[in-house]
Amino acid sequence: MTLSPAKAVRPSSPASEPSAPILPPEGSRDRVSTAFKGLQDRICQKLEEIDGGGKFQEDAWQRTEGGGGRSRVMKAGNVFEQGGVGFSEVWGDKLPPAILIKRPEAEGHQFYATGTSMVLHPRNPYVPTVHLNYRYFEAGPVWWFGGGIDLTPYYANKADVVHFHQTLKAACDRHNPQYYPNFKRWCDEYFYLKHRDEPRGVGGIFFDYQNGQRGELYRGHNQDGPAALYSQQAGTAPKRSWEELFQFAVDCGDAFLPAYVPIVEKRAGIEYGDRERNFQLYRRGRYVEFNLVYDRGTLFGLQTNGRTESILMSLPPMVRWEYSYAPEPGTPEAELYDIFLKPHDWAEMDA
Repeated sequence: MTLSPAKAVRPSSPASEPSAPILPPEGSRDRVSTAFKGLQDRICQKLEEIDGGGKFQEDAWQRTEGGGGRSRVMKAGNVFEQGGVGFSEVWGDKLPPAILIKRPEAEGHQFYATGTSMVLHPRNPYVPTVHLNYRYFEAGPVWWFGGGIDLTPYYANKADVVHFHQTLKAACDRHNPQYYPNFKRWCDEYFYLKHRDEPRGVGGIFFDYQNGQRGELYRGHNQDGPAALYSQQAGTAPKRSWEELFQFAVDCGDAFLPAYVPIVEKRAGIEYGDRERNFQLYRRGRYVEFNLVYDRGTLFGLQTNGRTESILMSLPPMVRWEYSYAPEPGTPEAELYDIFLKPHDWAEMDA
């Protein structure tokens, strides 16, 4: 049975009124759905090519309340020990608490949410783990684009990190020169393990609640943090159309392959031993902790009765914890903590 998303109830106030929201165009849901499916297709095709052996297994699923998705997982590949690239679109009448807390004006409206998300856990410790998620949400007059991409190395290389950030900055700059400096700081803030007092990795970009309305670009929860302070100093962003934000999200999604694939191609053949493998498994534990404690996508999926296997496919196949671990000073493991797990203006550096 093919399910169709419930249509949002459009408010009756004319768009010409100063207080009227910017409404998405007709067909917005179909356009975003098609774009995010295409992103999933392009990413999976290229990852299978560079892995040279692993293939994605696809599981199509449907949600009883409305919607569904397609989860693609690669297991035991030559390069990727496990990786998941998922697409989902869900709709219904009951908004999850995670949304209502932030946007109470969505109460009483039918909602639609779609997105493409990905986490890759490479086999070689010299190849970083990477995460991507781009999403779209609608509920009556409420809508926004959100998402981002971030890199989590184990044995980090400055040239790789600089390349990753410069590629993302170039994608952002094609749309607005304020996007990268704002969204880079927001990423540093979001992918942070408060209970460990350390970043998850070397960041990237992250944004949420971008609906075209005039205002500060940062719309997170920490109004006293560096991201909020930078956004306040940068000033008010102009109004942007739904189309402009849609194209921005698509462009950011397409920046993933040129940002990440060259790193994989340079590092996947480096030899490693038990020491490097054990450190990789230990640091993977941080990934698990973040996804289960802080990640809003995980929370949204569980609260909307999504497919559990698809929601948790981001977790690594193998991981270890070690009580009170600290790397020995002067080692490559210590370099990760001393240099790379600290905020830097990576895009301004020379590789």
